Amino acid sequence: MKTIGVLALQGSVVEHINSLQKIEGILPMEVKSRKDIDKIDSIIMPGGESTTIGKLLRDFELLEPLSDRINKGMPVWGTCAGMILLAGKIIGEDHVHLGLMDIEVRRNAYGGQLDSFSCHACIDKVSKAPVNLIFIRAPWIERVNGNVEVLAEYEGKIIAARQGNMLVTSFHPELTEDLSFHKYFSEF
Repeated sequence: MKTIGVLALQGSVVEHINSLQKIEGILPMEVKSRKDIDKIDSIIMPGGESTTIGKLLRDFELLEPLSDRINKGMPVWGTCAGMILLAGKIIGEDHVHLGLMDIEVRRNAYGGQLDSFSCHACIDKVSKAPVNLIFIRAPWIERVNGNVEVLAEYEGKIIAARQGNMLVTSFHPELTEDLSFHKYFSEF
């Protein structure tokens, strides 16, 4: 049994937990403390508000232990806000949160809440069938560096990428019935 944690400070925690519960051999767990980080095999950093989640990571002294585990190879998947938390550079800002992934992201790149949308795309490494993509105040990746693998683009913008044990998506697979991304991540 593999334990996949979901950072449970703010955001779409319940939705990720519900998706993970549908995958055989996976035990989902909410992560709220340093002790929780030691109990998991991998972690999802959910969508939500990246500034708020980043502040809570600092307030609860989770930034360093989380960064340490990820640097030592623990798989991590950042969806939407989670992508921003992992990014090595946030366009137009002079700080980063974890800063672990060699990507440059633009916050709210697709616009505000009213600009949210969904579409379908084929992402070969993840699913043979088109995947439903839901974008809510979503970021995109402006530039990848180093050994970052681009997994998907939408209208010329990078929306999914992987760098070793780190996966990021601009969109929210947890808000669909499609488990392709959760299954893909569970195999890291």
